[in-house]
Amino acid sequence: MKEFFRELRYKNDVTFWVLYYFNKAKYYLTRDRFSDREFITKKFNQVQDYQLQLDNPRTLNEKLQWLKLNDRKEIYTVYADKYAVRKYMADNFGEDILIPLLYHTTDYRDIRPENLPDTPFIIKANHGFGTYFIVRDKTKVNWKRLRTDCRLWLLTNYYYNEREWQYFNIKPRLVAEQLLVTKSGRIPNDYKLHCINGRVQFVYVSVDREGVNKRNIYDRAWNPLYFTWNRKGKDISNIRGEEVPPPASYERMLAIAEQIAQQFKYVRVDFYDVEGHLYFGEITQSHGGGFDSITPVELDYQFGAMITVP
Repeated sequence: MKEFFRELRYKNDVTFWVLYYFNKAKYYLTRDRFSDREFITKKFNQVQDYQLQLDNPRTLNEKLQWLKLNDRKEIYTVYADKYAVRKYMADNFGEDILIPLLYHTTDYRDIRPENLPDTPFIIKANHGFGTYFIVRDKTKVNWKRLRTDCRLWLLTNYYYNEREWQYFNIKPRLVAEQLLVTKSGRIPNDYKLHCINGRVQFVYVSVDREGVNKRNIYDRAWNPLYFTWNRKGKDISNIRGEEVPPPASYERMLAIAEQIAQQFKYVRVDFYDVEGHLYFGEITQSHGGGFDSITPVELDYQFGAMITVP
């Protein structure tokens, strides 16, 4: 039934807007009308195995919620903007780490084959998360359907999803970047460097996302760490894959991530390594919105103890 209603948005303008305003009303009643504190508390208590204590946060996930509510600086919006952050990264670390930008627009109607290259690329929204579409062969793309998705992305303020304030004031934009691939034609591993108090504490590696799709975690010295940080209810029994070596550009990843991290109590900086060439991915200020569960929970408390909040 959910898929049936989802498909309605692709039929025509009338069904698109009917479904859009229906969902907008539903989200207002169930989500948007609540204050940030109310929403965060309610959702946290639903998805975690313990109750949120905002007045005395102890775990990493609790302190991420505290930071979302209390640590708000205008520059954080730039870091969260996948388009605007490119200038910051180029000015501070060099243009060579930027994924080549192929096209950008604020109008979904511009997403047409004649405006985009014949080589593989990825289209994404600069102001959200999980909003992307990979194009390996543009002759096989349903462009009308893709434009409809892009239209919806541009109309959505992703701040309301997790109450991450930094997304609220981003001007929505569609960005097309070169698709990074290895010599074997696969998307490279995604290295997510988690920093606490300006230092990388662990690296969360998304391994072969188009193939085995595993998640390995290592400490700063690349020793395996056997814990998970995923949505509650996800099967984590077989989530770790074969061990992988640190990427060739790992030392530069550390240096850049820790320079950025000097401005945060917690931040995640993502990178790719393609045959030894380092590429910047994004800056994330609260992994999973602070709603993913750390298992075993003792590590949630251990990492949380590293962060001091008033």
